[in-house]
Amino acid sequence: MAYEITNMIIDDDFDSEEYVTAEFTYDQKNYSITFKKADLEIINAWVFKDGTSLPANLSDSMIESIRDDIKERM
Repeated sequence: MAYEITNMIIDDDFDSEEYVTAEFTYDQKNYSITFKKADLEIINAWVFKDGTSLPANLSDSMIESIRDDIKERM
C-alpha cells in the first residue's frame, strides 16, 4: 500500500468543527480525504478522475494508515 501524501490542510478557523484534509496519490490516481480534527473520524474521501471528483472506495487499512500519518504530522 504505497501512497504519498502530497498536501495537508488543517482548517482551524471554524467556530464549531475543525477539519484535516490530506491529498495523496495512490495507484497513479489523486485522492483527497477529510477527517474531523478532534478525533480523526472520516468525513469524506474523493478520487479525482477526468476533471471530476467521485466518492473514493478506500480500504479500512488504508484509511487507518493515512490517519496514523496525519497524527504524526500534526
